[in-house]
Amino acid sequence: MKAVAPGKLILSGEHAVVYGRPAIAMAIDRSAVFELTPQAGDKVTFDLPGGEGGGSQTIVALRDLKRRIDKKYREFLCGKIGIREVLSMPADLFRFAFIHTLDGLHRHIDSGICLKLRSTIPVGCGMGSSAATVLSEIRAIGHYMRVDFKPDWYYEYSLEAEKMQHGKPSGVDSYISLHGGCACFKEGVATPISLPRMKMFMVQTGVPESTTGESVMEVERNFKNSQIWSEFEAVTSSFEDAIRANDEQKVHWLVRENNRLLVDIGVVPKRVQQFIVEVERWGGAAKVCGAGSVVGDKGGVVLVFADEPPAALCSNYGYSVSPVRGDPLGTRMV
Repeated sequence: MKAVAPGKLILSGEHAVVYGRPAIAMAIDRSAVFELTPQAGDKVTFDLPGGEGGGSQTIVALRDLKRRIDKKYREFLCGKIGIREVLSMPADLFRFAFIHTLDGLHRHIDSGICLKLRSTIPVGCGMGSSAATVLSEIRAIGHYMRVDFKPDWYYEYSLEAEKMQHGKPSGVDSYISLHGGCACFKEGVATPISLPRMKMFMVQTGVPESTTGESVMEVERNFKNSQIWSEFEAVTSSFEDAIRANDEQKVHWLVRENNRLLVDIGVVPKRVQQFIVEVERWGGAAKVCGAGSVVGDKGGVVLVFADEPPAALCSNYGYSVSPVRGDPLGTRMV
């Protein structure tokens, strides 16, 4: 049995959503797929891309791992360690999600299980990879256990796992990947809106050197009580109106304004800033999607609004570009 969950892009309001301001996000046509099959014995095996995190663990070992991760997360909340130290390796995210869900459902497994992950969502680039992979995993587990899951359960279990990866996630990634489509998200409440109809292109500038959690914490140190979040909110509110009206010219202007604000809070590397300036001169509009980066010259995904892909510009910078569309469906069995 297979479960699929889409990645996401934030169209407006990243970082601001952490401070109770709105953000607009949409599910996209890049997805994570977890395939769950029974196997002999009593161990749980994770088959992950690149062979990372191979090997099998017993339920007892997974519970012990969860206790250690929970302890490290409490240390993170107290400021004793950084968020990168909570999970020893990327595979621990899926081990944590598995045992957290199994114990939360008060279920047990009668045989061994193999969980195989395959994903087309770039990792660490602001596209909600961790939320999508965890949600596809949880959905497959629920189906295997014949549990009549409620959407709220998926959301809560996935968000608990997301905390171990990102520290203090806003919940946008989990909500959008779970429900699909496009929504305006504020303080845990989502208002669905139509998927944008204008052309969009996804430019890969490289995996940021700072994690989402590290970028969020750095912005918090410098801008927690800043008035800039009111500016973000004004842009996002106008962006929602422009999408509903399919006003392409206004969308382009607002994307440029959003980019300016992201530059101001220090999450757009200099090289990516220059690329976006050239996109604007070329006639498009662009911004980083997600947390960006507070160090290095790579900013993850840059979303470009234009009639044609900026292929020549991307070639000059060594970036890749591809069209991107919305996914209306969200997490589901396939």
